[in-house]
Amino acid sequence: MGVTAIVGANWGDEGKGKITDYLAEKSDFVCRFQGGKNAGHTIINTYGKFALHLLPSGVFFQKVINVLGTGVALDISAFIKEREELLSRGVPEPQIKISDRAQVVLPYHILFDQYEEERLGKRMFGSTKSGIAPFYSDKYAKIGIQVADLYDTQRLKTRLEFALESKNVLLEKLYNKEAISADTLIEKLLPLADVIKPHVCNTLALFHQALKDNKEILLEGQLGSLRDPDYGIYPFSTSSSPTAGFAAVGAGIPPYKITRIIAVTKAYSTCVGAGPFVSEIFEQEAHELRERGGDSGEYGATTGRPRRIGWFDAVATRYGCKVQGATEVELSMLDVLGYLEEIPVCIKYELDGEQIDDFPVSAKLDRAKPVLKIMPGWKSDISGVRSFSDLPDNAKKYVTIIEELIEVPITWISTGPRREQMIKR
Repeated sequence: MGVTAIVGANWGDEGKGKITDYLAEKSDFVCRFQGGKNAGHTIINTYGKFALHLLPSGVFFQKVINVLGTGVALDISAFIKEREELLSRGVPEPQIKISDRAQVVLPYHILFDQYEEERLGKRMFGSTKSGIAPFYSDKYAKIGIQVADLYDTQRLKTRLEFALESKNVLLEKLYNKEAISADTLIEKLLPLADVIKPHVCNTLALFHQALKDNKEILLEGQLGSLRDPDYGIYPFSTSSSPTAGFAAVGAGIPPYKITRIIAVTKAYSTCVGAGPFVSEIFEQEAHELRERGGDSGEYGATTGRPRRIGWFDAVATRYGCKVQGATEVELSMLDVLGYLEEIPVCIKYELDGEQIDDFPVSAKLDRAKPVLKIMPGWKSDISGVRSFSDLPDNAKKYVTIIEELIEVPITWISTGPRREQMIKR
């Protein structure tokens, strides 16, 4: 038994929900360790199709303890709504634990996110407007609110008043909006705190006991390597680290206990939001691949925005796997490419007249152009294939060349959106 981290190798939207759901069935714990409701994991099972945003992907299994770790941006209203929707669709009551040290997304975080994107106009970062950047800004400015603060009204009021001293200046002077009072916020927060109170606990102690008991723990990341604020396409990044390295912090598990890191990448590339995207394709070529992708096309699980489309980018994915420290890779959505006669793969970048293998820093990335290798397609439906040996020869060649390019073994191959459509190598 041990600890496995499932993380994205690219820009997010790689299909992590399916492999997490697949492995959650045999896990004791599933933990979300960072991010908030700003991204979604799509899961299709016997209960239907679900886009989970805050809830860990183990909520469909009653024996699994699902944990919202210390690194999560907890939007309580969104959590309650998502849980209620799950129950209303016939899913049995899941076991859910919330870290008492997690911090709370407050109403003004969402407002500031919206107002700032409006102010920036064409310079906007493509935020989901879920309050994530203002939330993490407050966390590291030490004016955030921890879950435990919700159960000490005087402390809560003092901390909110302190935070609002500067925030109301910005609201009134920069955004021309009305000021917010601490008392108004407290009136909204206390009823929400009562709802989640049965779930709140010391998750650090919970996990350390689980490790003593030799339990199986699955750590679930949001987004991917290229959205990391340090190693990603900054400033078009998220505001928390979606890396396996941060999983130890966000969950509260010793780093040396994470012995398996599964990085997920699509058989082609997708991206939601702004920023450089070297292998991007456009117009009809992109439209057809977008419409064929996934269970209902390539559209953001959280925003509904059409995803930008590109060919598989080996430069970005190899780099993403290094950032994650991947021990293995899941290649998702191989079946989607079955309509193509030929399949381009980005094997290098051309930068300032030279071909390079390494993913460049953000300051140079806009100048990079893809160097493509054309692979033969297999022109067939592989959604029913469950063994690597049964794949068409050209599909096997496609997987093999990608494995060589990214320098990490591909041990899982997804051939469709459903849980059973999976090849284990």
